[in-house]
Amino acid sequence: MLSGLNFIESFPYVIKHKKGKDNVIADTLSRRYTMLLQLDHRIFGLESIKEQYAYDEDFKDIMLHCKTWDKYVINDGFVFRANRLCIPVGSEAHGGGLMGHFGAKKTEVVLSTHFLWPKMRQDVERFAKSRLNPHGLYMPLPVPSTPWKDISMDFVLGLPRTKRGMDSIFVVVDHFTKMAHFIPCHKRDDAINIANLFFQEIVRLHGMPSTIISDRDAKFLSHF
Repeated sequence: MLSGLNFIESFPYVIKHKKGKDNVIADTLSRRYTMLLQLDHRIFGLESIKEQYAYDEDFKDIMLHCKTWDKYVINDGFVFRANRLCIPVGSEAHGGGLMGHFGAKKTEVVLSTHFLWPKMRQDVERFAKSRLNPHGLYMPLPVPSTPWKDISMDFVLGLPRTKRGMDSIFVVVDHFTKMAHFIPCHKRDDAINIANLFFQEIVRLHGMPSTIISDRDAKFLSHF
């Protein structure tokens, strides 16, 4: 987070509040359901759909009797009805990250434009109801009771290079005392180098902490 703030602070900017009803472009970025057709090969794996028809509870009978049913057509192994591809797409379209959480009515309208499966309306309503509960609030971190048992770590990057070639700072903060260590390092240091610094500068002085909070940097998630 600290490195991100430092990067943002390098630009001149002014923060202005914009009402949600006026910020319609935000929905364009977060709810681009119109991309479903262009991205269907990534979302569904179209070739595997052909094999799934025979095992799907909704479509296996349709595949067997499609030639005698005027409403359905098989084209290149795919089932269509009124030019709409028949596919179990409710979960992906509503919960796959492309559409956001619309209500049941709007989700059904979007899906029915391009796709179809038996009992679509009931499935969409049931699925929408199961997703209406909002995520919980962020929970505060527990209050530490002992020095140097709960710490956080981050990096300050993009600093001028020193005579020793250091261009970054490894920051370690104790949550109980608010004491901080600022350890010079290189931006190119990997997890092994950072782990060595951690033991030399932190564990040697304060012992091993119980919890470590970081921003999931690759240096922490690798061999650290």
